[in-house]
Amino acid sequence: MHGKIIFYEDRNFQGRSYETSSDCADMSSYLSRCHSCRVESGCFMVYDRPNYMGQQYFLRRGEYSDYQRMMGFGDCIRSCRMIPMYKGSYRIRIYEMENFGGQMYELMDDCDNFQDRYHMSDCLSCNVMDGHWLMYEQPHYRGRMMYLRPGEYRSFRDMGYSGMRFSSIRRITDSC
Repeated sequence: MHGKIIFYEDRNFQGRSYETSSDCADMSSYLSRCHSCRVESGCFMVYDRPNYMGQQYFLRRGEYSDYQRMMGFGDCIRSCRMIPMYKGSYRIRIYEMENFGGQMYELMDDCDNFQDRYHMSDCLSCNVMDGHWLMYEQPHYRGRMMYLRPGEYRSFRDMGYSGMRFSSIRRITDSC
């Protein structure tokens, strides 16, 4: 089953709409602005800048009538990425330093606090071997987040997360 999301130009599902079941790198091709949406199925990441950049927010099935109030977005949604359904094992390596340097820990489950569990001073790179993950700025899955799909992430700073300290991580399971 694929995901389906409908974006609306104005708050409370008003104005022109755009429906998609896949990634969209630049919503301005379809809508001049986007301030609300309905996720009819699946899970999506939405971004406040084109090309999957800027602040991110995870959406599961439901109604989101006002982004700025609900999510703290400074602007409207500019791009979105569909998170594929995944039912395999989960495995990620987190590193204290950029380019996979410093302490390394391999996780196969959620971790609500890197500093408490591993005594890591920071987490600046990672390698996602299996599954899809959300990494959070604060312990206990709070604060700004970053979506991680399988691949190498050599430098969070180079990805636009300079000065941001990640503290917790959780798997995106099939509960979408």
